[in-house]
Amino acid sequence: MTIIPKITILIATKNRCNDLQFTLQKIQYLWNEEVTCVVFDDGSTDGTYEMVQSDFPEIKLFRNDISKGYLYCRNKMLNETKADFAISLDDDAHFLTENPVGILASYFQDNPSCGLIATRIFWGTTSPENTINLETNMKVKSFIGCGHVWRMKAWRDIPNYPEWFEFYGEENVASLHLFKKKWEVHYVPELLVQHRVNMIDRAKSAKNSAFRYRRAIRADWYTYFMFFPMKTIPRKMAYSLWMQCKNKIFKGNLKVVFPLLLAIFDLLQSIPKLKANRNAFTMKEYNNYNQLNEAKIYWKPKN
Repeated sequence: MTIIPKITILIATKNRCNDLQFTLQKIQYLWNEEVTCVVFDDGSTDGTYEMVQSDFPEIKLFRNDISKGYLYCRNKMLNETKADFAISLDDDAHFLTENPVGILASYFQDNPSCGLIATRIFWGTTSPENTINLETNMKVKSFIGCGHVWRMKAWRDIPNYPEWFEFYGEENVASLHLFKKKWEVHYVPELLVQHRVNMIDRAKSAKNSAFRYRRAIRADWYTYFMFFPMKTIPRKMAYSLWMQCKNKIFKGNLKVVFPLLLAIFDLLQSIPKLKANRNAFTMKEYNNYNQLNEAKIYWKPKN
């Protein structure tokens, strides 16, 4: 018989009142004496704070009067919880699995080296008709923020998310720190989360696309300089730049040129922080890390 430990659900939000309300309604059935929910409102101006107060008074609610950033909120919630495990959800994500708490509690109990569970993520505004899982549990390099579960003992063993990353790449940093501390990230597809994002609309937004491209590419570069052996970095950087040119610029996608240049500028400007936060792998660690499976980001149902 699995003893259910204390678990908390952590959600950071800003100006997405309707999305958050929908999410809370979907996960409300999970709350009990052992499972609590925390919402951190990062300076919303759309009535988010008031909605949670009136509709979900049982939730522990934090608020920044002035926005301090997504990562500030996540760090504060994780550092202040007394729970054994922390489920981190985006404000536009909810579980499709009926008994996620029992599954994750049992999995952590059976896998003591697992520091974090990466869930199976379905990206779409409507739920899939077929949620049958054909995948198996596996060790992976990293995870994504919209749905994962921390063993709090592992979180307390590593540094906070780097707030200067702002957005994108912080999960990779956490995963690399976990690896250095001998903790594992496990992909557990039995835990299914729906991330209610319209990927077509997101792709059509040129401004949003450029913003995400810049943040994503620079985050990769940051992690090279923070963790990888120095002799591997020139080749990694050269390959990264070449692939951007080959797959985008040389094929006529000139919209990436400016955000790519901005990402290079960000990298140069961040050199002091990268040096101060360097936690270099040995070559053995680097080679072992590269043997792990890549992070599982998008799941699509099989017909």
